[in-house]
Formats: sequence, C-alpha cells, structure tokens
Amino acid sequence: MNREIEITLIEGLSEIPAADWDACANPGGGRPVDPFTTHRFLIALERSRSVGPGTGWEPRHLVARHEGRIIAVAPTYAKGHSQGEYIFDHAWAQAWERAGGQYYPKLQVAVPFTPATGRRLLCHPDLGQAGRSALLQGLVQVAARNELSSAHITFCTEEEAREGAALGLLHRVTQQFHWTNPGYGSFDDFLGSLSSRKRKAIRKERFTAQGFGGSIHALTGDEIAPEHWDAFWTFYQDTGARKWGRPYLTRAFFDLVQDTMRDDILLVMARRNGRWVAGALNFIGRETLFGRYWGAVEDHSCLHFELCYYQAIDHAIANGLKRVEAGAQGEHKLARGYLPVAVHSLHWIGDPGFRAAVARYLDEERHATDEEIEILTAFGPFRRGPQEAEVE
Repeated sequence: MNREIEITLIEGLSEIPAADWDACANPGGGRPVDPFTTHRFLIALERSRSVGPGTGWEPRHLVARHEGRIIAVAPTYAKGHSQGEYIFDHAWAQAWERAGGQYYPKLQVAVPFTPATGRRLLCHPDLGQAGRSALLQGLVQVAARNELSSAHITFCTEEEAREGAALGLLHRVTQQFHWTNPGYGSFDDFLGSLSSRKRKAIRKERFTAQGFGGSIHALTGDEIAPEHWDAFWTFYQDTGARKWGRPYLTRAFFDLVQDTMRDDILLVMARRNGRWVAGALNFIGRETLFGRYWGAVEDHSCLHFELCYYQAIDHAIANGLKRVEAGAQGEHKLARGYLPVAVHSLHWIGDPGFRAAVARYLDEERHATDEEIEILTAFGPFRRGPQEAEVE
C-alpha cells in the first residue's frame, strides 16, 4: 500500500483543516491523550511566532494521503540549531562540523520545547502501520533528497521506536521521571506507600511550602484570567532567561492557548501580599498531567516542590489520571515519588561512517541508561516490605 501513499510537506498548520489533522492526532475526539500534537496547540506556536522565521524551528509538516484522503501527519521542523529539544545532539553536530560537514539544517519530528512522550507519527487507527511506515520512509527520503545530515524523531512512543528501528533508523533510549497512580484515593494513600523517612520528609516539605505566608490556587478553564497569564509571563521570562538565555515562547502563545485550550490547562499559582509570586503551568491529557513551566518572583522554601510536584499529584488523584510527567531531567524528583522511565527517540544519519559512530555511542548509552534506571528505581522512596510499614 505504501506505493499508493503520497507524502507532501506543508509549511504551516493553516494549510490543513484542523479536523483533518486532529482525525489523526486525536482519533475519536474527546480530551486528547496528548494535547501537544493537537492542531490547536501546534498552530498556537506558529501564530504566536514562537516557531517560524528567525526561531530555528521552521514548520515542514509531513502529510500522507491515500486516494486524496489524509491518513497520517507528523509535526516536523527544519531545525537550524539543537535548542529546545531535550534529547540533545550537540556533540554529534560538533563532531560532524569538525570533520568538515554541515550538520544544520536537519529535520526534526517533535513538539517544540516539549519533553513529553507521545505519538509523533499520527495516523488514522485503521491505517496505523501503513501510515507510520509511509511517514518514516517519507522523512528519510526528504532528508536524503535535500542532502541533509540527519533526521530525528524525539519523545516518540516505544512502539514507534521499534517500528523505526526495524526500518533501519537508530533507536536512542534516555530517561526522565514520572509519577504513576495505581488508584490512590487521596494524597495520604500515596504517602502510605512510601517509606517512613520519605513520608515524613514530604509532609515536612508540604507544611513548609504552605506556610510561605500566602495562598495557593489551582485554576483551570474559565477560572484562569488575564491577570494570571500576565503574572505567569513574568515568571516564565525569568526562568527562561536563566535556563536558555531567552524564553522560547512568546507572550501571544499564552493568550492563544487560553482561547483554545483553557480546559486542557491547570495553572497552579501562589499569591502573597496581594500579588502573584509563583506559578506552575500544566497541560491535562486524557490519562496524564504534563508539567511544563515553573517560575517565581519570590524565593520561598519548598514552594517549587509544592506547586510543581505535590499539587500535580493532588490533581491527578482527584481526577483519576494515571500519570504525572514533570518534564525533563531532575533526579531530585525521585525522593518525591517520581520514578525513572525510559524515553525513546529515532535518528537517521545520512553519512554511513558517521552513522556507524553514532550507532556505537547509542548502544553504549542504552546499556548505561538501562542500568541507571534499575539502580535509581531500587533507591526509590517506596516501601519494600511490611517491616517498613507505618513507622512514624
């Protein structure tokens, strides 16, 4: 069937109807499993000029059609750098350019600035395998035809990674920390699953944070007002300037997602002495709460842990969500109930010699990551047996 599938590139989400894109990104409708691959999220990035000319993220979305019908799409970008990806290849770029090659531009199938696992090869469910195969082959053909150094698919699902590896792409495994909900009825139920020492530490952190001298507000939907975004923009600018040199998102992005995605947003804000002093932005998926950004204009002990991690767990338990993904990196999350999980990506390298070198590196990295996940999980905060139960 692949020979009958036509692959094209579009230079923006405005070239495709939202219903056609979302039929692949969110088949069946309802709250999306992954809010970041919806038409409304990705076009907000474009309309706010968070991606596009001058950003190093030029939209080149892949579209697969069968007999004129759109059957699969992939959020794809021509990248002029390796920033905002969270599965980084800076060392690969430096090595290739030291050898006299030109690493950029490259192709990137990803959600910009978003280290959250989800489907990247978005297909109609009845044509999933054929659509994914067509997109993978199309990505490689576009990169090879344009003599690009490489093409990458980051934060894809494990199933997509297996299919890509079977077609010859390189499979990379990294890690981040997720909290999982086996069906807790309350935060105290979660605490009861921890060792006594970790349980006490979290209770102390929550008590300290909630005594910062103000109030904490968990807002979603129409509860979120312009004043909250004005304050959060200040927080985000401060965090972005310290971490990345400049914020990735523009102010207009937050207004656009308020218009189109406010029911998919949980904004946790702290207020003290009549002003907002800190906040954490989360996006709500069908099964997962995705923590994205945090910032503050006042420094209060443990407030970051409360707003980013514990309030997220509270929301997940209250709403029956299965996971909290709190973003990239951060072994400090382990003590707070977030355990390491494997994160998958796929990579096509055009030059055979360079590809072989990267493949050797990825094989060693994968073994090291597997070992680290096993060790960190063993040192997690959860009780290991009845001898650790209820010692206060």
